[in-house]
Amino acid sequence: MSTSTDTPPMSSPGARPLLPLVGIIFCEFLSIGIPLPALPLHVNGGLGYSALVVGWVVGIQSFSTILSRQFSGSYCDRHGPRRAVCVGLPLAAAAGLLYLASTWIADPGASLAVLILGRLLMGPAESLYLTGAMTWGIGRLGVAGTGRVMAWQGMAMFAALGLGGLVGVGLQERFGFAGVAGVTIALPLLGWAVAAALEPLAVVRGHGDGLPFAAVLRLIGRFGMAAALSTMPFAILTSFLVLLYRHHDWSGAGQAIFGFSAGFIAVRLLFAHLPERLGAHRVAVASVAIELCGQLLLWSAPHPTLALVGTVVTGIGFSLVFPSMGLQAMARVPAHSRGLAIAGFMACVDVAAGLTGPVVGMVIGWAGYPSAFFSGALACVAALMVMTRPRRG
Repeated sequence: MSTSTDTPPMSSPGARPLLPLVGIIFCEFLSIGIPLPALPLHVNGGLGYSALVVGWVVGIQSFSTILSRQFSGSYCDRHGPRRAVCVGLPLAAAAGLLYLASTWIADPGASLAVLILGRLLMGPAESLYLTGAMTWGIGRLGVAGTGRVMAWQGMAMFAALGLGGLVGVGLQERFGFAGVAGVTIALPLLGWAVAAALEPLAVVRGHGDGLPFAAVLRLIGRFGMAAALSTMPFAILTSFLVLLYRHHDWSGAGQAIFGFSAGFIAVRLLFAHLPERLGAHRVAVASVAIELCGQLLLWSAPHPTLALVGTVVTGIGFSLVFPSMGLQAMARVPAHSRGLAIAGFMACVDVAAGLTGPVVGMVIGWAGYPSAFFSGALACVAALMVMTRPRRG
């Protein structure tokens, strides 16, 4: 095994802490989280489109991300994680610029088209910087630290998404979608400044060109599918919770999304060691069962207090699924294909996130907004079936 000549070798895992990478992820996912509750309000209330169109606008980024995952994983393995991060973050700022440009167009159809272009561009941007940041962290700590990397960076992601929900609703109400777009431009540039100041990680070379993408997917597919299904309730929550609150004429949708983040972070801070201590499979099954309870609470909630409890319980349940599945997945691939493995693992989640909005949007059109969270409960049941089915061989 050798390293490339243009990047210095890693000196020691402890010499390069995860904090700068966590900060980069927090900045960028805050720029993703802030538009999430604002997009349904803007597309439905401002431009006058249906819940189905809202679902497509929110979900289409995931389809774009899926198409770019293989490229971003290979790019990261070939050129190193810092370069992937430093390419992805300016692309994210450019996506925010398209969000802003859409607000300058009076025609709803043309405005929606430019907004969708921004969502499409955000896909490869996210793919590059997230794959790079995850690979960067694992490279610093070693594969045994995969769970910690995913736990801390995942905590930054969902803390940003939860805080972004609260901030996004406030920005949309006070400044409109143009204010949301302005913040979406600025935050990735801040993350880029941090990444550009960090020393690059050595590029790991193996024998040959590494595993083919299809082979990587076969190795990690079971874990990626479980993670994808358990992510669907979160996608439903971010896409449709604000519209559920508006449907019932409730206040506090931003606080409810923040409640998801609070439950998520509390578990990560207090119990992140449980997958390693009790076993990742056992913790994942228990976590999805809790997530299922949260979705059932949201489905049946007669008032906003119970809906808030449902979002918190969903966050508590969802918290440890991703690192539990990721730890098992990354242990099955060689180091020189790790970027591709992370990309494949995240692609599984992207498929679920991309399909959730349009499919659940159709369900809402047929059965109303509460049915969205019954769909989330069904996704949790499916995840439990994938996790608990007997292994072949």
